[in-house]
Amino acid sequence: MRRTQAKDQPAAAPPPLPRLVALSGSAQRRRRSGRATVDAADAVDSVDSVDGAQPRDGAASAVDLAAVDADVPSAIGYALERVLADRLTRAGVLDAEFAGELAERVARFTREGGKRTRSQFVWWSMRACGGGDEPTASAALRIGAALELLQTCALVHDDVMDGSALRRGRPALHTDVRDSCGAGASPARAARFGEAVAVLAGDLALVWADDTVAETALDPWTATTVREVWSDMRTEMVAGQFLDLQGQLTRSRSTEQALRAAHLKSALYSVERPLALGAAVAGADARTTRALCSAGRCVGMAFQLRDDLEDVFGDPRHTGKSCGGDIREGKPTYLAALAVARAGAAADQPALEVLERALGNEGLSRDGLDEVREALVRTGARAAVEAKIERLSARAMRHFDGALLDPDAAERLRGLLTALTSRPAEDPPARSRTASADTTAGSGASGAGR
Repeated sequence: MRRTQAKDQPAAAPPPLPRLVALSGSAQRRRRSGRATVDAADAVDSVDSVDGAQPRDGAASAVDLAAVDADVPSAIGYALERVLADRLTRAGVLDAEFAGELAERVARFTREGGKRTRSQFVWWSMRACGGGDEPTASAALRIGAALELLQTCALVHDDVMDGSALRRGRPALHTDVRDSCGAGASPARAARFGEAVAVLAGDLALVWADDTVAETALDPWTATTVREVWSDMRTEMVAGQFLDLQGQLTRSRSTEQALRAAHLKSALYSVERPLALGAAVAGADARTTRALCSAGRCVGMAFQLRDDLEDVFGDPRHTGKSCGGDIREGKPTYLAALAVARAGAAADQPALEVLERALGNEGLSRDGLDEVREALVRTGARAAVEAKIERLSARAMRHFDGALLDPDAAERLRGLLTALTSRPAEDPPARSRTASADTTAGSGASGAGR
C-alpha cells in the first residue's frame, strides 16, 4: 500500500476546489504584453440579432458599435443575458431549488429593470472619451450589466427596509415570496421568510455584480482604476442609505444632512461613478475624468432634488410611484428640511404645524398631503429647490463643456444628463391629482435616488 493510501496519515491540505462549471466563453481571458485580449464569445452580438435570439457561447461575435449606439439599453440587455445565463447555470449545479426559487428571482428582477440609465452613462462616457475598439466596448457593456445587478441589490434591499409592497407596478420581491408560501405558513412566518429571502437575493445580486466586474477583460492599469471606482461606489451607496435611514429615525430636519445623503445615494451612485467607470474603461486622461465627474456630481444632486419635488407634486401616472411617499415615510429630504427651516425663520406657525404633523405620518390623507403642498409653496421651499436645480444643471454643463470629448458621443451624453433633471412638460395642479395619488398611496415605490 502506498503511503498516500494509509487511512491513519495526517490530513493534507485539501486541493483547490474546482469551479462549479467550466468557465463560459464570456469569462475566458488571454493576456499578452500587458494588454487584455478577449475571446470572440466575450463580445456581445449585434443588437440586430434576428428575433432577439441570444448569442451562443463560443460562437463568433463582435460588437457592432453603430448598432449599440442606436439602442444602448438593448445592448446592455444582451450583455446582461450572457452574464445571467452563466450565473444561473452555476446556481443550478449547486441546487435546483436554490436556482429556481432565489437565483431565478434575481435574474427576473434584473431583466425587468427600468431605463438602464446608469449603464447608459457608462457606455456614452466611454464613447465620449474616445473608446471604440472591441475589447473596450465589450468591457463597457459588461460593466453596464454589473451596474444593473448592483441596482437590483439596492432596490430589493430598499423595498425591505422601506416596507414597500410594490416595485415597478408589481409585487416587490419580498412580497412575492411571502405570497407564494401558501397556507402552510402563518402570515407572520411567511412575511419574515419573504424578507429574509429578499436579503439573500440582494446579496446574490451583489455577488454576481462583483464577479462580473472582476472577470471583465481589462489591462492592469485600467482594471485597477475600475475596481477602485467600483469599490468606492458600493461603499458610498451603503453610507447614503444609512444616513437616509438614520434621518428617518431621528426625524432630522437638517438641510446639510439631507444634501449629504443625496450626494452619496444619488449624485455619486447614480451619475458620477457610472461616468467615471466609462472614462476609466476608455483610458481617459485626468482632466477629462475630473470634468465628467464634476458634471455628474452636479447632475446627480439636481436629479435627487427633482425626484424630491416629483414625489410630492408629480403625477403618479408619470412618475410610476405613489405621491407623498417620502412625506409619509418621514424621509429627510432637502425639500422638507428647507420648508421647515423657512417656516421657522418666518414664524409661520401654521406651516410648521402642518409639516410636523405630516412628516412620518404613514396614514396621511390626501387632504393632508394637499396641505403639505400648500405649505411647501407658501414657504418658498418649492421655488427655492427649483432654483437650486437650475443652478446645479447650469454648473454641470459648464463642467461638461470643459472636457475634451468626441463631439457626436458628447451630444448623446449631454442629452442623457439634461433629461435626468428636466422639469416634466406638464405639472398638473395638486388638487386634480389627489384622487390618483390616494389610490397609489402606500405602494412604497421609493428609492428613486437609487
